[in-house]
Amino acid sequence: MTISIESAIREGAEILGAGAVNEPRREAGLLLAHVLDRDRGFVIAHADDSLMEERYENFRRLISRRMRGEPLQYITGQREFFKLAFEVSPDVLIPRPETELIVEIALQLCRDDPAPFIADVGTGSGCIAISVLHELPAAVAVAIDISTAALRVARRNAERHGVHQRLTLIESDCFAAVCTTKPFSMIVSNPPYVSDEDIEGVAREVRFEPRVALAGGADGLSVIRRLLNETRPFIRPKGYLVFEIGFGQSETIEKLIDRRIWKLLDISKDLQGIPRTFVLQRK
Repeated sequence: MTISIESAIREGAEILGAGAVNEPRREAGLLLAHVLDRDRGFVIAHADDSLMEERYENFRRLISRRMRGEPLQYITGQREFFKLAFEVSPDVLIPRPETELIVEIALQLCRDDPAPFIADVGTGSGCIAISVLHELPAAVAVAIDISTAALRVARRNAERHGVHQRLTLIESDCFAAVCTTKPFSMIVSNPPYVSDEDIEGVAREVRFEPRVALAGGADGLSVIRRLLNETRPFIRPKGYLVFEIGFGQSETIEKLIDRRIWKLLDISKDLQGIPRTFVLQRK
């Protein structure tokens, strides 16, 4: 049996559509491109080419996985973030476009710093720290995560993008195992912020992601409270704390800020106009 690339994509899209996958044709095309080790443009340009049976069967297996809700990014092992391709696996959170706000803010705040020294708390895949280091050749960073498996992914991503010599990886629950005599100029974080009440109702794709990277306690703010209360000794005066928040949390978090320690510089909104990133400066 032979089948063309176009027919395979059409078949895959029908299966994914029946499985309530958004943009089923696009995802089917991306999965076939992954099987062929080509980009999506190749798949479109070679729609009439025939697939080898082995590759067709591989494609069908990936379609089945996606139909059951497994995220596309875990199936392909890749996620684009801030112009770079990152390895992702079920050991790390899949980077979201809104988290690129942290990188954009960090780059802006570091523009006049000749040697930024940055900590990334809950680094996961390392996408924030590595993106900043990739853009700032003079910067040095420490990537912190409670998960050994996540740090292995971050290490591979740092090596992939040539910044591993400027990145130190530390297994730690926030700053519990961090010892440094030099305070950071900036601390960034995309912390867990989903409440216990909401964690069971997340989308089926999100359920494949590590719970430790999502669950933020009873009200979703347990780790954010720690960032606000525990980072002062690790950040220099006039240094910055930049972190992501969840939908509807901004007003509550504003009330948690100790104004004797922190100056609130900004609450940046994402592309949907949702308050997404807090920017604080240590007094």
